[in-house]
Amino acid sequence: MADNRRILFTDLDGTLLNDKKEISPGNQAAIDEALSKGHKVVVSTGRPLASGMIIAERAGLVKDGCYIIAFNGGQIYDPFHKKTVYGKTLPKELAKSVFQEAVNRDLHIQSYSDTEVLVLKDSMEIRKYVQGTELPYRVVPDLDAAFPVDPYKILAISFDDRPKIEKFQREVVNPLAGTARSFFSNDAYLEVVPEGISKGFAVKWMCSYLGIPLENSVAAGDAENDVEMLETAGVGAVMCNAFPGVAEHGDYVTENDNNHDGLAEIIRKFILI
Repeated sequence: MADNRRILFTDLDGTLLNDKKEISPGNQAAIDEALSKGHKVVVSTGRPLASGMIIAERAGLVKDGCYIIAFNGGQIYDPFHKKTVYGKTLPKELAKSVFQEAVNRDLHIQSYSDTEVLVLKDSMEIRKYVQGTELPYRVVPDLDAAFPVDPYKILAISFDDRPKIEKFQREVVNPLAGTARSFFSNDAYLEVVPEGISKGFAVKWMCSYLGIPLENSVAAGDAENDVEMLETAGVGAVMCNAFPGVAEHGDYVTENDNNHDGLAEIIRKFILI
């Protein structure tokens, strides 16, 4: 079996999950079959680990052979053995300076503890964010409280002013090349992570860690933060509901979208073969 093992890296929103943030019975059945045959399934998300774990537990993806890539690759977690197998963080002082600059520009920005999202003020952005991630949030008094430890990532959000957040990326984050990098995970979310961290990096790391050839890996995604994962895996499978420009980075585009078992299509075509 060892030579035939395959590994699936699946994004959550817009890929594994439908628009109601649910896992369809069709997707669930395909995942269960893949696991029963000895293949590996890795949830790969920009979300914090606590949020990824909620979905993983709901989908039964916490058994042996399952892993969670959280924070776009900054943390890799083995839920069966309950341990972090890889982690890379931003220096706390650097993160504080980026955070403060966002505050100065009246741009929503947030950090994370192990269990909560941390913000300096209540806002529409944080309330909307936690609806999707199912995590609690807490308003903290100052930057020190916003960074109890070195963070895996920080996230800036602007739902109505993309040029403003692009200007922030250009002027504040891009000059930090070598220490930090940033990219959009959807039209509104700018992810700030340590240099070298991406879902693509995590694909290579996981394949090496598990001794599975890279050519036996399949990545499924729909957004900009999935691009490096799609390009790195042996097969990059792009959801037909993907954001504009993502499909050109994959090898295959699904016939079915995330509301109609698109992930099951990928599993049956590339994993269960």
